[in-house]
Amino acid sequence: MNRWLFITLGVVASSLLVAACSMGVSETRPVALESPSMMGPTDRNPSLEEYMNIVGPTAQKIPHGQLKLDGHPVSCGTRPTVMNSELDSWGGAFPGYVILNPSRLEGLSTPVKFYVYHHECGHQFIGASETKADCYSIRNGVKRGWLDANGMNDICTFISKLKGDRVHPPGTERCKLMRQCYAEALGQQRASR
Repeated sequence: MNRWLFITLGVVASSLLVAACSMGVSETRPVALESPSMMGPTDRNPSLEEYMNIVGPTAQKIPHGQLKLDGHPVSCGTRPTVMNSELDSWGGAFPGYVILNPSRLEGLSTPVKFYVYHHECGHQFIGASETKADCYSIRNGVKRGWLDANGMNDICTFISKLKGDRVHPPGTERCKLMRQCYAEALGQQRASR
Protein backbone atom coordinates (compact mmCIF):
# COMPACT_ATOMS: atom_id res chain seq x y z
CA MET A 1 0.00 0.00 0.00
CA ASN A 2 1.19 3.48 -0.76
CA ARG A 3 2.65 4.75 2.53
CA TRP A 4 1.60 8.36 1.89
CA LEU A 5 -1.95 7.26 1.19
CA PHE A 6 -1.96 5.34 4.48
CA ILE A 7 -0.56 8.31 6.39
CA THR A 8 -3.09 10.65 4.79
CA LEU A 9 -5.93 8.28 5.64
CA GLY A 10 -4.66 8.03 9.18
CA VAL A 11 -4.64 11.80 9.55
CA VAL A 12 -8.20 12.03 8.21
CA ALA A 13 -9.39 9.22 10.47
CA SER A 14 -7.85 10.78 13.54
CA SER A 15 -9.34 14.15 12.81
CA LEU A 16 -12.83 12.77 12.41
CA LEU A 17 -14.38 14.89 15.12
CA VAL A 18 -12.75 18.02 13.76
CA ALA A 19 -14.78 18.61 10.66
CA ALA A 20 -17.99 18.41 8.77
CA CYS A 21 -19.65 15.07 8.53
CA SER A 22 -22.77 15.44 6.50
CA MET A 23 -23.95 18.94 7.18
CA GLY A 24 -22.97 20.44 3.83
CA VAL A 25 -19.73 22.10 4.88
CA SER A 26 -17.46 22.61 1.88
CA GLU A 27 -14.14 21.58 3.43
CA THR A 28 -14.43 18.13 4.90
CA ARG A 29 -12.20 16.79 7.62
CA PRO A 30 -12.76 13.84 9.86
CA VAL A 31 -13.49 14.40 13.51
CA ALA A 32 -11.74 12.98 16.62
CA LEU A 33 -11.75 13.46 20.40
CA GLU A 34 -8.27 14.95 20.42
CA SER A 35 -6.18 17.03 18.12
CA PRO A 36 -5.81 15.63 14.64
CA SER A 37 -2.59 13.86 13.89
CA MET A 38 -3.40 11.37 11.18
CA MET A 39 -5.60 13.08 8.61
CA GLY A 40 -6.05 16.58 7.21
CA PRO A 41 -8.54 18.10 4.79
CA THR A 42 -9.67 15.87 1.98
CA ASP A 43 -11.59 16.47 -1.22
CA ARG A 44 -14.31 14.17 0.05
CA ASN A 45 -15.03 11.67 2.77
CA PRO A 46 -14.04 8.09 2.06
CA SER A 47 -16.86 5.61 1.73
CA LEU A 48 -16.84 2.74 4.19
CA GLU A 49 -15.34 0.46 1.54
CA GLU A 50 -12.62 2.98 0.65
CA TYR A 51 -11.77 3.44 4.31
CA MET A 52 -11.58 -0.31 4.90
CA ASN A 53 -9.33 -0.73 1.84
CA ILE A 54 -6.99 2.04 2.92
CA VAL A 55 -6.69 0.87 6.52
CA GLY A 56 -6.26 -2.72 5.39
CA PRO A 57 -6.81 -6.05 7.07
CA THR A 58 -6.38 -4.74 10.60
CA ALA A 59 -9.72 -2.91 10.38
CA GLN A 60 -12.83 -4.82 11.33
CA LYS A 61 -16.34 -3.81 10.25
CA ILE A 62 -19.04 -4.45 12.84
CA PRO A 63 -22.55 -4.32 11.29
CA HIS A 64 -25.09 -2.06 13.00
CA GLY A 65 -26.73 -3.65 15.99
CA GLN A 66 -23.86 -6.07 16.63
CA LEU A 67 -21.38 -3.92 18.54
CA LYS A 68 -21.02 -4.48 22.28
CA LEU A 69 -18.95 -2.38 24.66
CA ASP A 70 -18.18 -4.17 27.89
CA GLY A 71 -20.95 -6.64 27.04
CA HIS A 72 -23.59 -3.96 26.44
CA PRO A 73 -25.06 -3.46 22.95
CA VAL A 74 -24.67 -0.01 21.37
CA SER A 75 -25.84 1.30 18.03
CA CYS A 76 -25.87 4.45 15.97
CA GLY A 77 -29.03 3.98 13.96
CA THR A 78 -28.20 1.78 10.98
CA ARG A 79 -24.54 2.80 10.83
CA PRO A 80 -21.79 0.19 11.15
CA THR A 81 -18.70 0.65 13.27
CA VAL A 82 -15.13 0.13 12.11
CA MET A 83 -12.70 -1.12 14.74
CA ASN A 84 -9.31 0.35 13.83
CA SER A 85 -6.56 -0.15 16.38
CA GLU A 86 -4.28 2.13 14.34
CA LEU A 87 -6.56 5.17 14.66
CA ASP A 88 -4.72 7.95 16.46
CA SER A 89 -7.65 8.71 18.73
CA TRP A 90 -10.28 6.87 20.77
CA GLY A 91 -12.86 7.26 18.03
CA GLY A 92 -13.90 9.08 14.90
CA ALA A 93 -16.62 9.30 12.31
CA PHE A 94 -17.21 9.79 8.64
CA PRO A 95 -20.71 10.17 7.24
CA GLY A 96 -22.33 6.75 7.40
CA TYR A 97 -20.04 5.03 9.90
CA VAL A 98 -18.35 5.34 13.27
CA ILE A 99 -14.73 4.38 13.98
CA LEU A 100 -13.40 3.15 17.33
CA ASN A 101 -9.87 2.30 18.41
CA PRO A 102 -10.25 -0.73 20.70
CA SER A 103 -6.66 -0.41 21.92
CA ARG A 104 -7.21 3.14 23.18
CA LEU A 105 -10.59 2.27 24.69
CA GLU A 106 -9.03 -0.54 26.70
CA GLY A 107 -8.90 0.33 30.38
CA LEU A 108 -11.48 3.11 30.18
CA SER A 109 -14.62 2.83 32.30
CA THR A 110 -17.82 1.72 30.59
CA PRO A 111 -19.41 5.20 30.79
CA VAL A 112 -16.34 6.73 29.11
CA LYS A 113 -16.45 4.12 26.33
CA PHE A 114 -20.15 4.84 25.85
CA TYR A 115 -19.42 8.57 25.82
CA VAL A 116 -16.79 8.14 23.10
CA TYR A 117 -19.07 5.98 20.97
CA HIS A 118 -22.12 8.22 21.29
CA HIS A 119 -20.02 11.36 20.75
CA GLU A 120 -18.90 9.90 17.41
CA CYS A 121 -22.46 8.85 16.65
CA GLY A 122 -23.59 12.38 17.44
CA HIS A 123 -21.53 13.69 14.54
CA GLN A 124 -23.74 11.63 12.24
CA PHE A 125 -26.75 13.70 13.31
CA ILE A 126 -25.50 17.13 14.38
CA GLY A 127 -22.40 17.64 12.22
CA ALA A 128 -18.91 18.78 13.14
CA SER A 129 -19.55 20.68 16.37
CA GLU A 130 -17.55 19.09 19.17
CA THR A 131 -19.60 20.61 21.95
CA LYS A 132 -22.88 19.57 20.32
CA ALA A 133 -21.55 16.03 19.86
CA ASP A 134 -20.53 16.04 23.53
CA CYS A 135 -24.05 17.08 24.57
CA TYR A 136 -25.60 14.55 22.19
CA SER A 137 -23.64 11.81 23.94
CA ILE A 138 -24.50 13.03 27.45
CA ARG A 139 -28.20 13.41 26.66
CA ASN A 140 -28.19 9.94 25.13
CA GLY A 141 -26.65 8.57 28.32
CA VAL A 142 -29.28 10.12 30.55
CA LYS A 143 -32.13 9.08 28.24
CA ARG A 144 -30.91 5.49 27.84
CA GLY A 145 -29.86 5.09 31.46
CA TRP A 146 -26.15 4.42 31.00
CA LEU A 147 -25.01 7.70 32.54
CA ASP A 148 -25.24 8.63 36.21
CA ALA A 149 -23.30 11.13 38.36
CA ASN A 150 -20.36 8.73 38.82
CA GLY A 151 -20.16 8.15 35.07
CA MET A 152 -20.26 11.90 34.47
CA ASN A 153 -17.31 12.26 36.85
CA ASP A 154 -15.43 9.53 34.92
CA ILE A 155 -16.08 11.35 31.64
CA CYS A 156 -14.89 14.67 33.06
CA THR A 157 -11.75 13.07 34.47
CA PHE A 158 -11.07 11.58 31.02
CA ILE A 159 -11.80 14.67 28.92
CA SER A 160 -10.19 17.21 31.28
CA LYS A 161 -6.76 15.82 30.40
CA LEU A 162 -7.11 17.03 26.79
CA LYS A 163 -5.60 20.44 26.08
CA GLY A 164 -7.78 21.39 23.13
CA ASP A 165 -6.83 22.83 19.76
CA ARG A 166 -8.26 25.07 17.05
CA VAL A 167 -11.50 23.07 16.89
CA HIS A 168 -11.65 21.41 20.30
CA PRO A 169 -12.17 23.50 23.43
CA PRO A 170 -9.89 22.52 26.31
CA GLY A 171 -11.11 19.44 28.14
CA THR A 172 -11.97 21.38 31.28
CA GLU A 173 -14.32 23.62 29.28
CA ARG A 174 -15.85 20.59 27.59
CA CYS A 175 -16.42 19.03 31.01
CA LYS A 176 -18.19 22.16 32.25
CA LEU A 177 -20.46 22.23 29.17
CA MET A 178 -21.19 18.50 29.46
CA ARG A 179 -22.15 18.93 33.11
CA GLN A 180 -24.63 21.61 32.00
CA CYS A 181 -26.02 19.22 29.37
CA TYR A 182 -26.23 16.51 32.03
CA ALA A 183 -28.17 18.75 34.42
CA GLU A 184 -30.54 19.86 31.63
CA ALA A 185 -31.13 16.26 30.53
CA LEU A 186 -31.86 15.19 34.12
CA GLY A 187 -34.27 18.14 34.49
CA GLN A 188 -36.08 17.21 31.28
CA GLN A 189 -36.25 13.58 32.35
CA ARG A 190 -37.76 14.51 35.73
CA ALA A 191 -40.24 16.94 34.13
CA SER A 192 -41.49 14.25 31.74
CA ARG A 193 -42.34 11.78 34.55
